[in-house]
Amino acid sequence: MKYLSIFAVSLLILISLSSSTWSEELKKINLDDISSVGLRIETDTKIKTEGTGSLKITTQWPTTVCIAEVTDVEIENAKLVYRARIKSDFEGTGFLEMWVQINGGKYFSRGLNSTITGNVDWKTVETPFFLKKGQKPEKIYLNVVINGIGTVWLDDVVLLKETLK
Repeated sequence: MKYLSIFAVSLLILISLSSSTWSEELKKINLDDISSVGLRIETDTKIKTEGTGSLKITTQWPTTVCIAEVTDVEIENAKLVYRARIKSDFEGTGFLEMWVQINGGKYFSRGLNSTITGNVDWKTVETPFFLKKGQKPEKIYLNVVINGIGTVWLDDVVLLKETLK
């Protein structure tokens, strides 16, 4: 009986060791130098459409940048419009994206019919989001999506309310 108990305990230890998680470090990401991140966001005071500067985003790979979170907006039964002026010097496409949180759920709108591609001077782009009666946003996230590499400038960003027709 004593040997059976020792065997049972040994078997349990062996089973627990064999089902434990094993990991291997594949790559260590060095963040001592910020240039290794591949994304730089800064204010550009020379290239702008209004005010004292624009948002300049330079990236080495496709990325999404959240530029604002809007709360405390009293709106329902209306059309939200996220509009901005964009200039680009990059390879790829870019567009605006808006996420709207309603009753804990998150829903999005992408301006795929209002995009920028390649080298473009200042262009107005937008994306709409339609709110039905009773749908009141808790939070609104305004993003710019860059599917490419290079530089994008963003300026004159507005969130508009339009009546439904």
